[in-house]
Amino acid sequence: MSSSINSDQKEEESLHESWLNLQHEELIELEQAAAQIKNGVKDDHKLTQLIAKIINNFQDYCNNRSRLAKKDVSPFFAPKSCTPFENSVLWIGGCRPSSFIRLIYALSGMEIESHLIEFLEGIKTGEFHGLTIEQMTVIDKLQTKTIQEERKLCSKLASLQEDIVDQPLASKMMKDQENADEDLDKHSHNMATVMEEADKLRMKTLKQIVSILITPAQAVEYLAAAKRIRLCLKQWGKKRDHEHTN
Repeated sequence: MSSSINSDQKEEESLHESWLNLQHEELIELEQAAAQIKNGVKDDHKLTQLIAKIINNFQDYCNNRSRLAKKDVSPFFAPKSCTPFENSVLWIGGCRPSSFIRLIYALSGMEIESHLIEFLEGIKTGEFHGLTIEQMTVIDKLQTKTIQEERKLCSKLASLQEDIVDQPLASKMMKDQENADEDLDKHSHNMATVMEEADKLRMKTLKQIVSILITPAQAVEYLAAAKRIRLCLKQWGKKRDHEHTN
Protein backbone atom coordinates (compact mmCIF):
# COMPACT_ATOMS: atom_id res chain seq x y z
CA MET A 1 0.00 0.00 0.00
CA SER A 2 2.80 2.41 1.00
CA SER A 3 4.73 1.87 -2.26
CA SER A 4 1.53 2.43 -4.24
CA ILE A 5 0.86 5.73 -2.45
CA ASN A 6 4.45 6.88 -3.01
CA SER A 7 4.16 5.97 -6.68
CA ASP A 8 0.94 7.98 -7.05
CA GLN A 9 2.47 10.98 -5.28
CA LYS A 10 5.54 10.87 -7.52
CA GLU A 11 3.33 10.69 -10.60
CA GLU A 12 1.31 13.69 -9.37
CA GLU A 13 4.49 15.69 -8.71
CA SER A 14 5.88 14.70 -12.11
CA LEU A 15 2.66 15.76 -13.83
CA HIS A 16 2.72 19.18 -12.17
CA GLU A 17 6.42 19.71 -12.87
CA SER A 18 6.08 18.78 -16.55
CA TRP A 19 3.02 21.05 -16.83
CA LEU A 20 4.94 23.96 -15.34
CA ASN A 21 7.84 23.38 -17.74
CA LEU A 22 5.36 23.32 -20.60
CA GLN A 23 4.06 26.74 -19.50
CA HIS A 24 7.56 28.17 -19.99
CA GLU A 25 7.87 26.58 -23.42
CA GLU A 26 4.44 27.72 -24.57
CA LEU A 27 5.05 31.25 -23.33
CA ILE A 28 8.18 31.47 -25.49
CA GLU A 29 6.18 30.33 -28.53
CA LEU A 30 3.41 32.81 -27.80
CA GLU A 31 5.82 35.71 -27.29
CA GLN A 32 7.56 34.88 -30.57
CA ALA A 33 4.21 34.86 -32.34
CA ALA A 34 3.22 38.15 -30.67
CA ALA A 35 6.49 39.75 -31.79
CA GLN A 36 5.82 38.71 -35.38
CA ILE A 37 2.29 40.15 -35.20
CA LYS A 38 3.73 43.42 -33.89
CA ASN A 39 6.12 43.51 -36.85
CA GLY A 40 3.26 43.04 -39.29
CA VAL A 41 3.85 39.33 -39.93
CA LYS A 42 0.58 37.58 -39.19
CA ASP A 43 -0.35 34.11 -40.38
CA ASP A 44 -3.80 33.31 -38.97
CA HIS A 45 -3.46 29.64 -39.93
CA LYS A 46 -0.23 29.20 -37.94
CA LEU A 47 -1.63 31.20 -35.05
CA THR A 48 -4.74 29.01 -34.99
CA GLN A 49 -2.55 25.89 -34.98
CA LEU A 50 -0.53 27.24 -32.04
CA ILE A 51 -3.69 28.08 -30.11
CA ALA A 52 -5.18 24.64 -30.81
CA LYS A 53 -1.97 22.95 -29.61
CA ILE A 54 -2.04 24.89 -26.34
CA ILE A 55 -5.73 24.07 -25.78
CA ASN A 56 -5.06 20.38 -26.47
CA ASN A 57 -2.15 20.41 -24.02
CA PHE A 58 -4.46 21.84 -21.36
CA GLN A 59 -7.04 19.15 -22.12
CA ASP A 60 -4.38 16.43 -21.79
CA TYR A 61 -3.31 17.90 -18.47
CA CYS A 62 -6.90 17.91 -17.21
CA ASN A 63 -7.37 14.31 -18.36
CA ASN A 64 -4.25 13.18 -16.49
CA ARG A 65 -5.32 15.10 -13.38
CA SER A 66 -8.69 13.37 -13.49
CA ARG A 67 -7.06 9.96 -13.83
CA LEU A 68 -4.72 10.53 -10.88
CA ALA A 69 -7.40 12.21 -8.76
CA LYS A 70 -9.44 9.02 -8.88
CA LYS A 71 -6.60 7.40 -6.92
CA ASP A 72 -5.92 10.29 -4.54
CA VAL A 73 -7.53 13.70 -4.96
CA SER A 74 -6.25 15.47 -1.83
CA PRO A 75 -2.84 16.55 -3.24
CA PHE A 76 -4.54 18.45 -6.07
CA PHE A 77 -6.23 20.80 -3.61
CA ALA A 78 -2.86 21.81 -2.11
CA PRO A 79 -0.02 20.55 -4.35
CA LYS A 80 3.35 20.12 -2.65
CA SER A 81 5.03 21.52 -5.74
CA CYS A 82 3.13 24.79 -5.29
CA THR A 83 4.14 27.45 -2.81
CA PRO A 84 1.74 28.31 0.05
CA PHE A 85 0.93 31.55 -1.77
CA GLU A 86 -0.04 29.66 -4.94
CA ASN A 87 -2.18 27.23 -2.95
CA SER A 88 -3.93 30.14 -1.24
CA VAL A 89 -5.36 31.35 -4.56
CA LEU A 90 -6.44 27.96 -5.90
CA TRP A 91 -10.12 27.32 -6.58
CA ILE A 92 -11.01 23.59 -6.53
CA GLY A 93 -7.50 22.62 -7.56
CA GLY A 94 -6.91 25.31 -10.18
CA CYS A 95 -7.78 28.77 -11.46
CA ARG A 96 -11.24 30.17 -11.04
CA PRO A 97 -12.80 30.08 -14.55
CA SER A 98 -14.31 33.56 -14.21
CA SER A 99 -10.76 34.88 -13.70
CA PHE A 100 -10.09 33.88 -17.31
CA ILE A 101 -12.70 36.43 -18.31
CA ARG A 102 -11.55 39.05 -15.79
CA LEU A 103 -8.19 38.94 -17.56
CA ILE A 104 -9.84 40.14 -20.77
CA TYR A 105 -11.17 43.19 -18.96
CA ALA A 106 -7.75 43.79 -17.43
CA LEU A 107 -6.04 43.55 -20.82
CA SER A 108 -8.52 45.94 -22.37
CA GLY A 109 -7.87 48.44 -19.59
CA MET A 110 -11.33 47.99 -18.13
CA GLU A 111 -13.01 46.97 -14.93
CA ILE A 112 -16.42 45.55 -15.65
CA GLU A 113 -18.27 47.16 -12.76
CA SER A 114 -17.12 50.71 -13.48
CA HIS A 115 -16.56 50.81 -17.24
CA LEU A 116 -18.67 48.30 -19.14
CA ILE A 117 -21.70 50.63 -19.42
CA GLU A 118 -19.46 53.43 -20.71
CA PHE A 119 -17.93 51.07 -23.26
CA LEU A 120 -21.33 49.92 -24.50
CA GLU A 121 -22.33 53.57 -24.88
CA GLY A 122 -19.37 54.08 -27.20
CA ILE A 123 -16.98 55.76 -24.76
CA LYS A 124 -13.52 54.30 -25.34
CA THR A 125 -11.91 53.27 -22.05
CA GLY A 126 -9.32 50.77 -23.22
CA GLU A 127 -8.21 48.57 -26.05
CA PHE A 128 -7.34 44.90 -26.45
CA HIS A 129 -6.48 44.65 -30.13
CA GLY A 130 -9.74 46.29 -31.11
CA LEU A 131 -12.33 44.39 -29.08
CA THR A 132 -15.74 45.29 -30.44
CA ILE A 133 -18.88 46.18 -28.51
CA GLU A 134 -20.41 42.91 -29.76
CA GLN A 135 -17.48 40.92 -28.37
CA MET A 136 -17.67 42.64 -25.00
CA THR A 137 -21.40 41.99 -24.82
CA VAL A 138 -20.86 38.26 -25.41
CA ILE A 139 -17.98 38.21 -22.93
CA ASP A 140 -20.15 39.88 -20.30
CA LYS A 141 -22.85 37.23 -20.78
CA LEU A 142 -20.22 34.50 -20.53
CA GLN A 143 -18.94 36.04 -17.29
CA THR A 144 -22.41 35.95 -15.75
CA LYS A 145 -23.04 32.35 -16.81
CA THR A 146 -19.61 31.19 -15.64
CA ILE A 147 -20.05 32.73 -12.19
CA GLN A 148 -23.39 30.95 -11.85
CA GLU A 149 -21.74 27.61 -12.65
CA GLU A 150 -18.91 28.36 -10.21
CA ARG A 151 -21.43 28.94 -7.44
CA LYS A 152 -23.02 25.56 -8.09
CA LEU A 153 -19.63 23.86 -7.76
CA CYS A 154 -18.84 25.87 -4.62
CA SER A 155 -22.08 24.60 -3.13
CA LYS A 156 -21.20 20.99 -3.99
CA LEU A 157 -17.75 21.37 -2.46
CA ALA A 158 -19.16 22.95 0.70
CA SER A 159 -21.58 20.04 1.11
CA LEU A 160 -18.75 17.52 0.80
CA GLN A 161 -16.64 19.39 3.34
CA GLU A 162 -19.58 19.49 5.75
CA ASP A 163 -20.13 15.76 5.28
CA ILE A 164 -16.92 15.07 7.22
CA VAL A 165 -18.46 16.32 10.47
CA ASP A 166 -22.09 15.51 9.69
CA GLN A 167 -24.12 12.41 10.46
CA PRO A 168 -23.81 9.62 9.58
CA LEU A 169 -20.18 9.82 8.34
CA ALA A 170 -18.77 11.52 11.45
CA SER A 171 -20.61 9.13 13.78
CA LYS A 172 -19.34 6.08 11.93
CA MET A 173 -15.76 7.37 11.87
CA MET A 174 -15.84 8.15 15.60
CA LYS A 175 -17.04 4.66 16.43
CA ASP A 176 -14.53 2.88 14.21
CA GLN A 177 -11.57 5.18 13.60
CA GLU A 178 -9.34 2.44 12.17
CA ASN A 179 -11.81 1.27 9.53
CA ALA A 180 -12.88 4.52 7.93
CA ASP A 181 -11.18 3.86 4.60
CA GLU A 182 -14.35 2.89 2.77
CA ASP A 183 -16.14 6.07 3.78
CA LEU A 184 -13.12 8.25 3.12
CA ASP A 185 -12.60 6.63 -0.29
CA LYS A 186 -16.19 7.45 -1.20
CA HIS A 187 -15.71 11.02 0.00
CA SER A 188 -12.46 11.29 -1.98
CA HIS A 189 -14.23 9.97 -5.08
CA ASN A 190 -16.88 12.67 -4.73
CA MET A 191 -14.22 15.34 -4.28
CA ALA A 192 -12.47 14.11 -7.43
CA THR A 193 -15.76 14.37 -9.30
CA VAL A 194 -16.16 18.00 -8.24
CA MET A 195 -12.59 18.78 -9.32
CA GLU A 196 -13.24 17.11 -12.68
CA GLU A 197 -16.36 19.24 -13.13
CA ALA A 198 -14.31 22.33 -12.23
CA ASP A 199 -11.69 21.35 -14.82
CA LYS A 200 -14.43 20.93 -17.41
CA LEU A 201 -15.71 24.41 -16.63
CA ARG A 202 -12.19 25.80 -16.89
CA MET A 203 -11.72 24.11 -20.25
CA LYS A 204 -15.14 25.14 -21.57
CA THR A 205 -14.60 28.76 -20.55
CA LEU A 206 -11.14 28.92 -22.11
CA LYS A 207 -12.34 27.38 -25.37
CA GLN A 208 -15.20 29.86 -25.58
CA ILE A 209 -12.80 32.74 -25.05
CA VAL A 210 -10.09 31.80 -27.54
CA SER A 211 -12.10 29.97 -30.17
CA ILE A 212 -15.33 31.93 -30.34
CA LEU A 213 -14.97 35.38 -28.89
CA ILE A 214 -11.63 36.73 -30.09
CA THR A 215 -9.36 36.61 -33.15
CA PRO A 216 -6.19 34.47 -33.34
CA ALA A 217 -4.02 37.54 -32.75
CA GLN A 218 -6.04 38.47 -29.67
CA ALA A 219 -5.92 34.88 -28.44
CA VAL A 220 -2.13 34.84 -28.68
CA GLU A 221 -1.87 38.01 -26.59
CA TYR A 222 -4.44 36.68 -24.12
CA LEU A 223 -2.79 33.27 -23.65
CA ALA A 224 0.66 34.86 -23.29
CA ALA A 225 -0.66 37.17 -20.56
CA ALA A 226 -2.36 34.27 -18.76
CA LYS A 227 0.84 32.24 -18.73
CA ARG A 228 2.93 35.19 -17.55
CA ILE A 229 0.57 35.63 -14.61
CA ARG A 230 0.75 31.92 -13.76
CA LEU A 231 4.54 31.91 -13.80
CA CYS A 232 4.65 35.17 -11.83
CA LEU A 233 2.55 33.55 -9.11
CA LYS A 234 5.23 30.89 -8.82
CA GLN A 235 7.99 33.52 -8.59
CA TRP A 236 6.07 35.64 -6.08
CA GLY A 237 5.37 32.57 -3.98
CA LYS A 238 9.04 31.60 -3.89
CA LYS A 239 10.04 35.16 -3.02
CA ARG A 240 7.58 35.28 -0.13
CA ASP A 241 8.75 31.87 1.13
CA HIS A 242 12.33 33.12 1.08
CA GLU A 243 11.40 36.30 2.95
CA HIS A 244 9.53 34.38 5.65
CA THR A 245 12.26 31.78 6.19
CA ASN A 246 15.16 34.23 6.50
